[in-house]
Amino acid sequence: MTERIVLAYSGGLDTSVAIGWIGEATGAEVIAVAVDVGQGGESLETIRQRALGCGAVEAYVADARDEFANEYAMPTLKANALYQGHYPLVSAISRPVIVKHLVKAAREFGATTVAHGCTGKGNDQVRFEVGIQTLGPDLKCIAPVRDLALTRDKAIAFAEEKGLPIETTKKNPYSIDQNVWGRAVETGYLEDIWNAPTKDIYDYTATPEFPPAPDEVTITFEAGVPVAIDGIKHTPLQVIQELNRRAGAQGVGRIDVVEDRLVGIKSREIYEAPGAMALITAHKHLEDVTIEREQARFKATVGQRWSELVYDGQWFSPLKRSLDAFIEDTQKYVSGDIRMVLHGGQAIVNGRRSDTSLYDFDLATYDTGDTFDQSQAKGFIELWGMSSKVAAGRDLRVSGK
Repeated sequence: MTERIVLAYSGGLDTSVAIGWIGEATGAEVIAVAVDVGQGGESLETIRQRALGCGAVEAYVADARDEFANEYAMPTLKANALYQGHYPLVSAISRPVIVKHLVKAAREFGATTVAHGCTGKGNDQVRFEVGIQTLGPDLKCIAPVRDLALTRDKAIAFAEEKGLPIETTKKNPYSIDQNVWGRAVETGYLEDIWNAPTKDIYDYTATPEFPPAPDEVTITFEAGVPVAIDGIKHTPLQVIQELNRRAGAQGVGRIDVVEDRLVGIKSREIYEAPGAMALITAHKHLEDVTIEREQARFKATVGQRWSELVYDGQWFSPLKRSLDAFIEDTQKYVSGDIRMVLHGGQAIVNGRRSDTSLYDFDLATYDTGDTFDQSQAKGFIELWGMSSKVAAGRDLRVSGK
């Protein structure tokens, strides 16, 4: 029986050429797997037909938009996940859902190997292969660009020689990855970190310098999950899409950062995540009024570690699973409404209400009706500062001053 290899297929030049390239290099049959995570562009059927036209023996396509929003974007939101305080893990959280479908297709079609289009310099090779090792430990992994010397020049020449149904002349200077949670742009002109991004880089966001009138939006959450916008019920996918549109029109969610890649190099990245950044801002403000202080402080530490694990391709790891359990527990009372104004590149919260709020007006007010017993403050301060006071006395005693 001829060996079969499952290929993560985008429909672009490199993965289209990889179908025949892998076949010639290994003698195996190739099954193309395309997963829709809200990246837009061509239909899955168009991509499926192209894969077959390029020599795939089977083409598996999956509409995973709701799955991605519910099972990957929502946990990211609950964690307020921002790698290095900036990046909402746009690409990192899409890889596990793609891996899940790659392994599923491998089982369905009897493949022994999974292939992906990553280079040897990036994070995605790790995310794909660690995920595949975890969900399909018996499966082998190959990367045509990394392992089979498939350069872009060779890809163009191969496509033209074989007459493949794919555009080979347009060469975008940037490497772009996108889904409903956001968009990532790198390489080309951006590799000089002194160069400012040019306007042609952006697609999800309008320029914030000349914004339309301010847009006020109310987002309703239930147990940490956004369920409505301006009182109209939505699925998580619909919420993200609507805020991509509205926050994107105001230039919200542009990120320009030099980040630490897993492979040990620093890389300049441009991200656009209007919906994600608006939602993370709103969610964090709702947590501020519904999560107890010490729990909230510890959750910030957990969220940072969660972000690092996911960035590093450890979505399916035991530690990530344990942190998920903690984060999920913190979301029990994160329900209510956040009102925010989207304008000029910013998403600014100006109202909060929740039936599970820890904010007590009578304790917080300085006006008549104050129920806070200020007479207790003096003793509290004495006890709170006791250890520092004793240590300071020791310092004076030892130094002799």
